Amino acid sequence: MKPPVYIQDLCQSFLDGLKAALGDKLYGVYLHGAVAFPETTYTGDIDFHVILAGSLSDGEHSEIKQLHAKLAEKFPPLGNEMDGHYLLLIDAKETAQPGSQLSPYNVDDAWALHRAHIRAARCIVLYGPDPEQIYPGATWVELEVDLEEQLQYVEAHLQVYPAYCILNLCRLMYSFEARDVVISKAAAAEWARDLYPQWRDLIEAAQKAYAKQVSAQEEALMQSEVTNLYKFASEIIKGAERDSSANQDLK
Repeated sequence: MKPPVYIQDLCQSFLDGLKAALGDKLYGVYLHGAVAFPETTYTGDIDFHVILAGSLSDGEHSEIKQLHAKLAEKFPPLGNEMDGHYLLLIDAKETAQPGSQLSPYNVDDAWALHRAHIRAARCIVLYGPDPEQIYPGATWVELEVDLEEQLQYVEAHLQVYPAYCILNLCRLMYSFEARDVVISKAAAAEWARDLYPQWRDLIEAAQKAYAKQVSAQEEALMQSEVTNLYKFASEIIKGAERDSSANQDLK
């Protein structure tokens, strides 16, 4: 899968800069998230993993920082929204959440979800081997932990990022009900609009916000109703979890 046209130049500059800075330490570069889904028509950032064969030196650390500064200047706005992790190959092959080589306190806290997406071919390989050679599979137990953490993040940011929270609640409802995490926010929003028409206007407002076409009235709607959608989604998720537990008990 190739990068979408609107980020191809950015991706090429990113890869060229990584090769120049890292040489043989560069093992793989993988994009995941919204850009890896063909239905995505807008995105606010670019999610990525850079896989490293060895630890970064101080000089390499500095060169990478400079590379990202150049990308931000040359390719606004997405060049300034490169949201990713620099991971050691040995760590990327494990199921434990890996820390980033750029910042040891910055871990990939959705590691199981990212592994599931990447192994389902919802990734763009800019450089390196088939990602299945690197990323381990994820169990439902691991995925459920990450989904619960995402739900907690949404709860804490309802009024800060209402559009993001609305679309992510759609994805969380789908993931728990279908026991399938490999879906984009765009596709999950369409699913939720059809299944829960009472939330159609709110979901459409969030979609317009992502497309930067939202009106002041729609922004007000999101602010006033996002908490109610969270309560509704929480009940849907609890019901899906109860059904899952009951089905397990019957086995």
